[in-house]
Amino acid sequence: MKPEEIEAMSFKIIEEEAGAYSFTHAQWQVVRRMIHTSADFEYLQSVSFHTDAIDAGLNAIRQGKTIVTDTNMARVGIRKGELASFGVQVECLISDPEISRIASETGVTRAKAAVDAAYEKIDGGIYVVGNAPTALLRLIELATAKNKKAAPALIVGLPVGFVNAAESKAALIRTDVPYISNTGRKGGSNVAASVVNALAIMAVS
Repeated sequence: MKPEEIEAMSFKIIEEEAGAYSFTHAQWQVVRRMIHTSADFEYLQSVSFHTDAIDAGLNAIRQGKTIVTDTNMARVGIRKGELASFGVQVECLISDPEISRIASETGVTRAKAAVDAAYEKIDGGIYVVGNAPTALLRLIELATAKNKKAAPALIVGLPVGFVNAAESKAALIRTDVPYISNTGRKGGSNVAASVVNALAIMAVS
C-alpha cells in the first residue's frame, strides 16, 4: 500500500472506532491526527481547546509567524511543505550552545532557558511543548505577566511524563491564553507535532 492509502485507511478506522464526540469539525481534525499518531483513543476524553485556539493557530500560520518547539524531535516531526507556502520557519533552540551555557550558569533547565531566548521571537507565533513541563510553566509565566512584551498566538502544551506534566497542562488550561492541551500525563513531541501538522493542513485547504 502507498503511504497515502495507509493514512486514509487509518483515518477510516479511527472514524469508525471513535464513536460520538463533541468536538467541532476543525477540532476533530486535530484530535483525529493525535490519535493517528499515538493510536491512543484516550485523547477523545483528555484533549482541551481554548475557544480561540484553532483560529489563532491558523492565523499565525497564514501570516507566516515563527513556530518554536521545545525539542528537535517535535521540530523534525512538523510537516514543512504546507508551512513553507506561508513562509513559516520552525525552530528549536534546545541544542544551541548559548542555551546550554545559560542553563549551566543559572541553574535552570535548557528548556526554560530556551523559552526565555525565543520568547520575543515567538510574538504572534506558535510555541510547541511536547516534552518539558519547565518550558510550559515558563511560557505560562511570561504569557500571563502584566508587563508582557510578547505573547504567542497559540501554545500547544502537551508535555509527557510523571513530574509536573499533568500539573503544567492544568495550569495552562486555567489561563486565557489560546492553547491546545490535554489533561493527564500523556503527550509527547510526536503528538505535539501532529497538532501543528493538522493546523498546517487546514491552513492550506
